[in-house]
Amino acid sequence: MARPDNRQITLKPQDLLVALKLVARKGRKYSYAELSDELGLSASEVHACVKRAEVARLISATRGEETIPNSAALQEFLLHGAKYAFPATFGPVTRGIVTGYAAPPLSSHIAQSNELPPVWPDSEGPNRGVALNPLYPTVAFAVRKDPVLYELMALFDALRAGAVRERELAATLLRERLV
Repeated sequence: MARPDNRQITLKPQDLLVALKLVARKGRKYSYAELSDELGLSASEVHACVKRAEVARLISATRGEETIPNSAALQEFLLHGAKYAFPATFGPVTRGIVTGYAAPPLSSHIAQSNELPPVWPDSEGPNRGVALNPLYPTVAFAVRKDPVLYELMALFDALRAGAVRERELAATLLRERLV
């Protein structure tokens, strides 16, 4: 007896990175090559990310050929599912780029403690802190080029690794950015 075909599309961390990059671009058109340069992914991988995110309905092609983020679906996934699909993992003290509560926009709302902040490991990073492994290895590269993406990724990290107050504030700020 033949087995039924049950191939499932599985989201990858880089799919969420690409979807958030499209949010950061605020409707500006893009090419796969351009996103590739900005995110540190190959153009073919960006294309595959877009296709998987479309299947998951995190982004949609509704304005002609233009692919746009599905704000409602992204908000639902970020606030209720992504932290389980892509849980936070920590590493040793390292040099890197601050994230979560220690990065904008949360850093202006939350008093900084004497503890080392969470950082994405990066040899060129200006801060010392506890490594919070990024959603995808090229995040540090990508956020150096795009401050809006930096805020979105830092808010996502606050959702998946922060204390209750940090998660609540991050959720509010993400909702504002995903309108």
